[in-house]
Amino acid sequence: MVGQNSSHVIIIIFTKPEHIHNFIYRGSLRLRDKNPSLCPKLQAMAVTKIYIVYYSLHGHVETMAREVLRGANEVPDVEATLWQIPETLPEKILEKVQAAPRPDDVPEIQGEQLGEADGFMFGFPSRFGVMASQVMTFFDNTSDLWTSQALAGKPAGIFWSTGFHGGGQELTALTAVTKLAHHGMIFVPLGYTFGKGMYEMGEVKGGSPYGSGTYAADGSREPTELEIEQANYHGKYFAGIAKKLKKRSPV
Repeated sequence: MVGQNSSHVIIIIFTKPEHIHNFIYRGSLRLRDKNPSLCPKLQAMAVTKIYIVYYSLHGHVETMAREVLRGANEVPDVEATLWQIPETLPEKILEKVQAAPRPDDVPEIQGEQLGEADGFMFGFPSRFGVMASQVMTFFDNTSDLWTSQALAGKPAGIFWSTGFHGGGQELTALTAVTKLAHHGMIFVPLGYTFGKGMYEMGEVKGGSPYGSGTYAADGSREPTELEIEQANYHGKYFAGIAKKLKKRSPV
């Protein structure tokens, strides 16, 4: 680097690629703080983009997704956005099962758009112990990303809804991880970081160390206050991990 009003030349030697990334990352934060309009590209680089991608038939997963969104956006320098997976069922079937209206404020996402984000949280209802077919179809349409391994090294978390405990609270999560693994994504589980909420025995609560969850029962049960709290925490926790991974990743 050469100063404008100086005859001195400063030579900076980086021994590792991640050192270059950290230098640029921290410098972009300083530039953004001093003059927000100075370098839009550097501003974008300083922000960790998280896509919260979900499918919801009766609204339970959507409720969880919105809470995950709130939690993620509480982390500084994180920009989380909601996306819904396209419906594959015909309108006649949707009417018969009394599907909830799809929200107008959440855009639909196509598989190739995943390449734009730094991290993902996928939400879905369980069907026979696995993610709903709509979500399966969505992942089936990401073959180009798989071929190029464009998502490899990017963090991903999951959350879900099941009818009852035997309906897939753990199995759905375990089978979903295969999608992430084949893309080379880094699975970020919730673990037991939620603290006492993970050990609650006085009420029915969804979720597990694999991620946050809820029970829909026959469709009439809504996510409880504790499940909502867990989803919010999950979003915040995941966003913090995603931010650290982006900050430390090589250019």
